[in-house]
Amino acid sequence: MTPLPADRVLDHFFLEARSRLLDLAAILDRIARGNDATRSVESDARMEKLVAAIRVLSSDAPNKAELIQQLFSLEYDPNWQRPRPRF
Repeated sequence: MTPLPADRVLDHFFLEARSRLLDLAAILDRIARGNDATRSVESDARMEKLVAAIRVLSSDAPNKAELIQQLFSLEYDPNWQRPRPRF
């Protein structure tokens, strides 16, 4: 399969990307407004992952989606057991 030219991809996905970035910015604004002296989230592992993902987005890496997926994925556990359906 041949990838679309970059300008066509941008034409097609620009508004969706813009919308998602605005959503993320709004969430980060809410977090910032909720910070107070007794409950900072700067050292929260989830916040650290969000910041790391934003760094990946602003990098030149050609595989941003893969790198971000790895940030939020659990390490492989060979002893993991598949959940059984409830009946």
